[in-house]
Amino acid sequence: MRRFLYVMLLVFSGLHAQTSAPVTKATAPTEPVSPEAVMLERIFTEALARGTAYENLRTLTSRHPGRLAGSKALEGAITWSQKQLSAIGIDRVFTQEVMVPHWERGSHESVRLLPAVGPAINLAALALGNSIGTPPAGITAEVIEVKSLAEAEALGRDKISGKIVFYNRRMDPALVLPGRAYGAAGDQRSRGPITAAKLGAVGALTRSLTHALNNIPHTGATTYLSDGPNIPACALSTVAADRLSAALASDPKIRIELKSHAAWYPDAVSHNVIGEIRGSEFPDQIMVVGGHLDSWDIAPGAHDDGSGVVQALEVLRIFKTLGLKPRHTLRAVLFTNEENGLRGATAYADITRKAGEKHILALESDNGGFQPRGFELASSQFDAIARAARWTKFFEPYGLPLLVTGRGGADVAPLYLLGATTGEILPDSQRYFDIHHTTADNLEQVNPRELHLGAGALASLIWLIDTQGL
Repeated sequence: MRRFLYVMLLVFSGLHAQTSAPVTKATAPTEPVSPEAVMLERIFTEALARGTAYENLRTLTSRHPGRLAGSKALEGAITWSQKQLSAIGIDRVFTQEVMVPHWERGSHESVRLLPAVGPAINLAALALGNSIGTPPAGITAEVIEVKSLAEAEALGRDKISGKIVFYNRRMDPALVLPGRAYGAAGDQRSRGPITAAKLGAVGALTRSLTHALNNIPHTGATTYLSDGPNIPACALSTVAADRLSAALASDPKIRIELKSHAAWYPDAVSHNVIGEIRGSEFPDQIMVVGGHLDSWDIAPGAHDDGSGVVQALEVLRIFKTLGLKPRHTLRAVLFTNEENGLRGATAYADITRKAGEKHILALESDNGGFQPRGFELASSQFDAIARAARWTKFFEPYGLPLLVTGRGGADVAPLYLLGATTGEILPDSQRYFDIHHTTADNLEQVNPRELHLGAGALASLIWLIDTQGL
């Protein structure tokens, strides 16, 4: 028996040795790695392994939340960003003075539903940016619900005069890209109040622009006429909007008490903040990467647009750290007053035009710091997407295959009219409008990896355009 066991052990050992021996296969020769692939790997490695964007965002949102034009918070963010740019060790850091609008919401607004029987019911609301306030005692009036500006106009002055108009059209859930749904529903907020005012309304309410069903109201800018008539306007949370709609279905004569303390003040001094690495071959040709420093007064502004600010800073840091000397001058432009005036973007374009500067590229990050999916690009002189398509293979390993024709965000749009190729990074936007323009737009909503991937993506595209042209 012992001999039998010994023989079996030898046999088993031999079989095991045979099955565990390495198998050698003929392999096809690998293609040489391109210089572009090598460089993008260096850029993304720097962004992911040693990126500073998230920690910069932590500082910006914790020290300077609520960076609305005219505020002390925005002034502090301007000083902070100058120091951050200087610390990178770039060639030049400077500012451009801009006069910006100064609107404040004042103390907390109040929207209360007044049922015929029982106590008043508070509805979660925020005054719309640029809205005027109510008289100190507030406004109490019946409410009329509409789904569109056209419906309000069709009802006419006879049915709307003296009432509060309630715009309650939802963002279309069937549209895959939330930004399109946001744009399609946005006229309620931007032009709803002035439409209601022309029809004799005493106030306006609008459903928050979000797919989310919760009790967090979303602010945002509305437009007013300089010579009136103008009325106070607030956004309701989606839960509050549904509650008001249900109450109106039960009692069309139900009233709302609206109190808002918003007010306008004289224009204030602000600044665009700019840092640049001078071009080694074409210093008079400028490439811009940017975001906007301001945020709504109630928002920490992490995704909108602290993420864009710190990604722009990170692009310059990556170039400097890796010793990449751009052929064209590379600028990070941190715009002021995007949210309620676009004065920073307008001023930058005006100064550029008067100085005779030539901008060949302007990229923006103002869609949040989520997982990047690709880029939007456009030029008035050629098909930018067709020319950029040759680089798609280099971005695919990083999950960035998407190229879409488009001019980019509001801050770079004026540079398109001056001949620059403009565009923006396109993150996954499915969650963006859940927190857009709210108190929930804080650091905890930002994933560090996704934020740093976006910075790497921007730096990579800029390097490719700088070295190979479009």
